[in-house]
Order: sequence, then structure tokens, then C-alpha cells
Amino acid sequence: MAEITLKSLAHTYVAKPQSPQDYAIREMTHVWHQGGAYALLGPSGCGKSTLLNIISGLLEPSEGEVLFDGQVVNALPPEARNIAQVFQFPVIYDTMTVYDNLAFPLRNVNTPEQRVRERVTEVADVLELGALLKQKAKNLTADEKQKVSMGRGLVRDDVSAILFDEPLTVIDPQLKWKLRRKLKEIHQRFGITMVYVTHDQLEASTFADKIAVMYEGQVVQFGTPRELFEVPAHTFVGYFIGSPGMNFLEVTVRGRDLYSGDTRIPLDEGLVSAAARSGSNNIKLGIRPEFIDVMHEPGAETLEVEVNRVQDLGTYSIVSCHLGQTPLKVRVEEGQHVEGPRCHVRFVPERVGLYVDEYRVELGQ
Repeated sequence: MAEITLKSLAHTYVAKPQSPQDYAIREMTHVWHQGGAYALLGPSGCGKSTLLNIISGLLEPSEGEVLFDGQVVNALPPEARNIAQVFQFPVIYDTMTVYDNLAFPLRNVNTPEQRVRERVTEVADVLELGALLKQKAKNLTADEKQKVSMGRGLVRDDVSAILFDEPLTVIDPQLKWKLRRKLKEIHQRFGITMVYVTHDQLEASTFADKIAVMYEGQVVQFGTPRELFEVPAHTFVGYFIGSPGMNFLEVTVRGRDLYSGDTRIPLDEGLVSAAARSGSNNIKLGIRPEFIDVMHEPGAETLEVEVNRVQDLGTYSIVSCHLGQTPLKVRVEEGQHVEGPRCHVRFVPERVGLYVDEYRVELGQ
């Protein structure tokens, strides 16, 4: 196992980069602590796989350093880093049995055959492959092949880390949940540093203790699933995490109040003061659908909205509405009804976030 440090790391595919937009990975310093379960989460093209390939040694960074336990490994090839990597599509030998596939990484480093049997049996038991050990890999289903591919990464007990690059993409949706839980069990059992790349927030939150959310080549927030949901550090995190994502209202400061269009937003003076001090023209308020209350009567802290649609999802409903020209999503629990073309809502004050130039500003900063 290893602690992996990315120090002033950046990467570009452009010969002579002139601006931050020319970088696939913008300069970052980041640490993956030994034995942790981490996820790299973000949309396609944000730099997730590029970063993973830099860590594994398949790609050398344009700038900065990769360190394993404090030692710079930029020039080391993947095999010298003791990294196991599980790719989107299973990498196995179809003509070999499941047993021989799992044994291959151990035999490749001249592990005694008794130790090979012990490790293969242990890993096969964890992955529920014991009954398949004598089968040829070509006869396996897609999810069984991916489990074998995972097993090849787990079977060596001297690996520094295991890197997963969207490993469940080819798996049947009904089996994904089971394999995600299996990966979590594996991490808890073996305590290996694991980094899991995905664009699926459910996969990330199921597997990882901490998630690094990437956007345009940057890690814009690193935190627990709960932190990402409750206190998004960037507007992209608020939008990307949650279903539906966070509502954002563009606002302006007028005297001692904030306005969305021509609508005054009743908020704490401290938040309004922080917005005024920023001096920015890019100010947003963020509020999750879960933290907007539908009120039966108008009041001093309520806002009138136009209801467009109510989507019944069983245990709760999502109300799509407009506050002036700004669309809002509101989550209401089972049994609560929204009637009429208009209704009144209230933002839970302590759940409203202030975002200046897309980043969250905490009161007192």
C-alpha cells in the first residue's frame, strides 16, 4: 500500500500551451492517503482517466511530480510502481481457466505455488468465483469476466494501489449494485489504497469514503458524499451531485437586499453583506430542492412561484416551477399536495449557499 501525492501536477496535450484551457489537467496538489477508498467523479472529458493514467505510469505528466510514499516516480513504468489497474473492459486471457487468470500475476513474479493457491482461493472466495475456477474464461458472462479482472488486481498482496477506470460500464444494471457493494467489502477486508474513476455519483458514493469531483481538469471539491451534498464548494458540484441537482439563482445586490430579477429574496443580513463585499458581478444563491418548503399561506419569508409540473415519484414528488424567469425544483414528501397554478415557497435560511465566481463563500470570510 502507498500514500500517493500529486505535487503541482499538470498535463497538456498541446505542444506550447498558452492558457489554462490548453491543459487537460490544470495544476493541482492532492494526496491519496494509504489504505483509503477514493473516487474520481466527473463528466466525460473532465480529465479523470488522464489523471488515473498519470498515477499508474501509463502517461508522464507535463509538469509536477507523482510521489509514492514520498518517492518521485515520474520516470517509473507501471510495472515498477506495483500498481494494479482495472479497466472499463475486462482484461483477461480467454484461453486460460479462471484459476490460471487469477494466478498469472503471482506466477509472473515467481511466487511459490502453495502461496499462489492460497491467494487465488482467498480472492475467488471474496469475489464468489470459487465455483468457476476450472472454467475457461471465454465462457464467462460479462460481469464474471470483470470480477476476474478485479481479482487479478487483488491477488497480489504487495500492490501499492488498485486503480479502477469505470469498471462497471459493461455490467448489467441489475448487477452493478451488487458489485459496488462487493468492492466496498474487498476494501474493508484488504485495506488496499483504491481509486475509482466514474461519472456515476451513485457508484462513487457507494464505493468511496471520499470523493474528488473533477471539472474542466481541476479537483473542485474533495470530501465525503455528505459534504458534497450538503456543502458544495463549487456550483458544478451542486449541479452534478443530487437528483435533481441544486437550484441556482443569479442575484444582484441592491442596498441591503438581494434580488433575483425583480424579486427580493428574504435572507440573513450576514449573507447579503458577504455578497456586497465580494464586488463581483457573478453572484449566485444555491439551494437544494430538499431544503425548500412549500407553504400553505404567504408570509414575510415566502416567495410566490409559478407551478409548471408536479412529478409523482412515489414516496416524494418533484415540483418544477419558476420564480420570475428562474426555474426551480422543489422536493415535497408523500402526502403533501401542491395545487393551483401558483404557490408559495420558503428557503430554509441555514441551507442557502452563497456562490461568488462559482465558488462557495462562507460567512465571515
